[in-house]
Amino acid sequence: MSFASLGSGSKGNATVVCDGDTRVLVDCGFGLKEAERRLARLGLHPRQLDAVVVTHEHGDHVRGVGPLARRYQLPVYLTPGTWLSGRLGRLPLRHWITPQSCFAVKGLTIEPVTVPHDAREPVQFLIASGARRLGLLTDLGHPSEHVRRAFRGCDALVLECNHDVQMLADGPYPPSLKRRVGGNWGHLANGQAAELLGALGLERLQRIVCSHLSEHNNRPELALAALMPLLDGDDTRLAVAAQDDGLGWQAIH
Repeated sequence: MSFASLGSGSKGNATVVCDGDTRVLVDCGFGLKEAERRLARLGLHPRQLDAVVVTHEHGDHVRGVGPLARRYQLPVYLTPGTWLSGRLGRLPLRHWITPQSCFAVKGLTIEPVTVPHDAREPVQFLIASGARRLGLLTDLGHPSEHVRRAFRGCDALVLECNHDVQMLADGPYPPSLKRRVGGNWGHLANGQAAELLGALGLERLQRIVCSHLSEHNNRPELALAALMPLLDGDDTRLAVAAQDDGLGWQAIH
């Protein structure tokens, strides 16, 4: 199994997961042409995708889902709550998913996991191919016990490191937005990400990808520094999914 990021941050998020025969796009927060361009950068055409799975309805995750699905007749898997937000438009091939209930897209088994975030019915995903498990865990207000239990035992983890607490406090956001981002239904701070990673355990983890970094309230070096002590200074397992450049293909062996 392998995965790659088209880009991650407040301006758009999308991740591709592949097991060789199956290719699934998780979210698409980029417009149609930009999504096509970013897929091409990874050596993919939208017609090679088998499905789009959606975490929640916020624009930086769904902006391109409807246009992509309509143009290329792609099946879209999402919760009823996400659909009822009314933000995705017509979907030609729509499939409901239920939190904590696995479903399959060809060779990939996908488990939607309920997370604390300020959306209608948000989930994140555990994706498995055989014995290999990838955890996609962003847009998380706090590391709940439910999330801790669900995401143990992954071979790779895409983990939100949205903001540095001090940068958020000193930054340009209005007080209401600072409260929302830093609250229990907002986004994960670097320190919270480190706490969660420690609770999940690192024994099996081959790759740890810092993602959804805030453009205004974080820096890659701060996110990496927060996680590094858990790895005894060995940064070979760490990477950052950038907003503009995304992250190239990462193999899970």
